[in-house]
Amino acid sequence: MQVVSSVKELKDILKDKKVGFVPTMGALHAGHLSLIKKSISQNNTTVVSIFVNPTQFLPGEDLDKYPKRVEADLKICDIAGVDIVFLPTKEDIYFDDEEITLNAPKTKGYILEGYHRPGHFNGVLQVVLKLFNIVKPKRAYFGKKDAQQLYLIQQMVRDFFLDVEIIPCEIVRDGDGLALSSRNEYLTPIQRSKALAIPKSLKRAGKLISAGKKDVEEIKSLCLEVLKDKDIDVEYFEIVNYNFESIKEIELGNSLILVAAKVGNTRLIDNIWV
Repeated sequence: MQVVSSVKELKDILKDKKVGFVPTMGALHAGHLSLIKKSISQNNTTVVSIFVNPTQFLPGEDLDKYPKRVEADLKICDIAGVDIVFLPTKEDIYFDDEEITLNAPKTKGYILEGYHRPGHFNGVLQVVLKLFNIVKPKRAYFGKKDAQQLYLIQQMVRDFFLDVEIIPCEIVRDGDGLALSSRNEYLTPIQRSKALAIPKSLKRAGKLISAGKKDVEEIKSLCLEVLKDKDIDVEYFEIVNYNFESIKEIELGNSLILVAAKVGNTRLIDNIWV
């Protein structure tokens, strides 16, 4: 496995290669590993980037304390069979404060996650476009847990005619049902127990839909009861279609149920695709 920091060196190494790409912010867990394994199974060369992107963090968020375990991450990648790890610094990716930037869509970039983290998706799209232009992957792998991010990256690929296939990958959960996230390590044992109400609320939604319930407001109300019982600070519990448009009734095969909530100071997101 090669570890590369230089943009020029990486571009030279990857020239004429068909690449599968897994962009990450490090602190790798089994969810990341599932993306890596999928890329390895579908491509001759797999590149994993590890870069905590500063432009997607808002003032007061956890940029400075975001988990960093570079040596452990490199070992995970090596054991998994990754060909190249791209490990740039901020100075390798960003030049100055006068850079050309991207704006997320004026509506779908500023609802849900975009409403609670205004400007977040501008930074996400900016860094992903930069990484795509460096790596020039044939395929890139993203988790479905970050559903709105996935949707906007797919839109960016479409809108800018980028020659890369986006591969959505299923959410990976711990044995207790909590969706894997690098931020889970912030939770105390008591907070983690409370956080289990998040997947439980989504599970209730699935059961209600299986029982024939279709009214969105009724489902939301019943699921919020699960979260309120645990005294969780719910930012949103919303049901939209796969294009992030409001719906009044569940459409099987085209409904997405999303939740964001704070447990203590830790912000968690989760979803199910119906």
